[in-house]
Amino acid sequence: MTYQLRDLNGKVVIITGATAGIGAAAAKALVEMGCKVVLNARNEARLKEMVSALGPNSVYIAGDCSEPDVSRKVAKAAIDNFGTIDAVVPNAGIGFYGSILDHSDEDVNRMMRTNYEGTVHIIRAALPTMLDKKEGDVIIVASVAGFRGGDIEAIYAGTKHAQVGFAGSLDRELRAKGVRVALVCPAGTETEFALGVGRTVKNLSPP
Repeated sequence: MTYQLRDLNGKVVIITGATAGIGAAAAKALVEMGCKVVLNARNEARLKEMVSALGPNSVYIAGDCSEPDVSRKVAKAAIDNFGTIDAVVPNAGIGFYGSILDHSDEDVNRMMRTNYEGTVHIIRAALPTMLDKKEGDVIIVASVAGFRGGDIEAIYAGTKHAQVGFAGSLDRELRAKGVRVALVCPAGTETEFALGVGRTVKNLSPP
């Protein structure tokens, strides 16, 4: 099968979890290809540094994308600054490794909300623009844990299973309307993800 690469020059892409790891690398690569990016994460200081480095084809909205109002602000920033939305990359994620009993209620709830609710709400915010155009891409960054989790990541794996199930159903809903839904499911990557909460630089557990 032959695949034809699309020209991304001028495309407007929303990325959550944009200040580190896969999100930051994707933002840099997309701007280098001529895209305009709208970045979201909780850490405003890092977002400012990124936009300063990436230049005028980047803007940011700081906040928690699992909050619907924050996700709507991100989508509005894309429209206000660049006129449209061509793709959304729900990449924000938290990982706490260990037993189901190892972490606080607050940390467990934050992981579940960020990983799943953050995915749902940023897509809901960005989707109307893509549906109006009958064209767009949703690229969900999940994990191999979404297919089979290890023995130290039951809650995390559950959030990734949720993303996988959501993506499959959403693609069946949207494909005929011109919006494609894809999953990226990495294994261990050399990022700061989950460092200090069950993962070390020398032992890169699956993300």
